[in-house]
Amino acid sequence: MSLRFQWIDYIEVLKPKETSLLLFIGLCSFLISAKVNTGFSAGDFLMVILAILLGSAGANGLTNYLDREVDSRMKRTCKRPLPDKRINPPEKALPLIILLITGGLISAYILSPVCFFIGLAGIIASSIFRKTFSCTILGIIAGSSPVLVGWYAVTKHPNIEILPVFLFLMIALWTPIHVWTLMIANRSDYENAGLRYFPLNYKDSEVIKILVILSFILAAITLSLYFCMRQFHWLYLIISIILNIILVIASIRLWLNPVNKNAWIIYKLSAFPYLGIIFAVMTIDIWIL
Repeated sequence: MSLRFQWIDYIEVLKPKETSLLLFIGLCSFLISAKVNTGFSAGDFLMVILAILLGSAGANGLTNYLDREVDSRMKRTCKRPLPDKRINPPEKALPLIILLITGGLISAYILSPVCFFIGLAGIIASSIFRKTFSCTILGIIAGSSPVLVGWYAVTKHPNIEILPVFLFLMIALWTPIHVWTLMIANRSDYENAGLRYFPLNYKDSEVIKILVILSFILAAITLSLYFCMRQFHWLYLIISIILNIILVIASIRLWLNPVNKNAWIIYKLSAFPYLGIIFAVMTIDIWIL
């Protein structure tokens, strides 16, 4: 295998799409924090990019390594580089993963000890109790870690403020919607791999009811951000309303017609189209308007 294709395999292990989304929302959080607080330096901006990019890529690579046996039993994931043995033995990926995690944590520590501990919590959360119900709860910690690192890269101190709490709640509600719809859409694939944890051990109809409720709560949280904070303007309000209407309608549609295709639509919709756009609009709104 050529060196070029070998490097593509290593990059694929790091889940570049997921890493890009985490980096994006983390940088948005950093810019929002800078506008609300004291501004930022070019050094902090560069360091927060390194902390989130390296840390997220390393954490995603670690989850791919830990999940390789289960991934090999699933149609959706069996062609990933580790289960497909394009990187063999899989331990060959560990030096890169460890280097990225170490670089991310060092960069986070340079920003502040608060960022270091948030980043460390995110990496630990993403690597323990894999493929269990705890994955959803731990996924909330891992998913919110880049957002909180971005925020506290500016403030430097562990003060509890209302705005980052709202951002954390958004991730906390978004995570099960995103993860559970993927599992519903690929239920047979998960079950054939021997996985039975929630929501796989419940009927789809029961889980979908929870998803509908979560979509309404997520809409309430994102809209409350406008009414409670007073720092956002009409652009955020309008786009937030549109995005949440789309997500709620998609959830209701899944409830009325619980087929895999409708679950997959919500999974794809909830990634960048929802989370990415809403963070982008928050940033644009607070800086320009």
